[in-house]
Amino acid sequence: MTIGIVIAVVVVILVVCFISMYNGLVKLRNNRENAFANIDVQLKQRFDLVPQLVNTVKGYATHEKETLDKVTSARAAAMGATTVDEKVAADKALTGALAGLRVSLEAYPELKANQNFLQLQTELSDIENKLSAARRFFNSATREFNNACEVFPSNIIAGMFNFRRAPMYEASEGRETLNKAPEVRF
Repeated sequence: MTIGIVIAVVVVILVVCFISMYNGLVKLRNNRENAFANIDVQLKQRFDLVPQLVNTVKGYATHEKETLDKVTSARAAAMGATTVDEKVAADKALTGALAGLRVSLEAYPELKANQNFLQLQTELSDIENKLSAARRFFNSATREFNNACEVFPSNIIAGMFNFRRAPMYEASEGRETLNKAPEVRF
């Protein structure tokens, strides 16, 4: 009788541990998805702001059509992305296009003094800062999820229920570019 009780208690403990680990993995996966939803909100704000910025710049930078076209097409591609991986790739392309726009705008001092442009630039900078924070939170949630999928004993449950390692949100520039010191010229 006592061996039967001990076995029943052990089985109950194992079932409770199993359920707890499974629920923990589900919570971590949902936390990661929520973190990406936060990025999505910031991207939507940026997508809404880009046409205003482009239209303001068009009045001054008529010969910068190629740069403006890149920003517009990158925005369109980002708006059409549906999966997390597509959205990450599209966001990287839009971030690069916006960086090119900022560089080309340095040649227009009268544009930099325009109130509409200054307001849009401030809003864009604010959104970029929020996006950066949201990406850090996403990577933190992804790290926690990946750790849970790979450490023992939760890796057994993760494998049974097809929880897989998820990719981090990485910088759009290549690693070589990021490792170089910036060039400062006067």
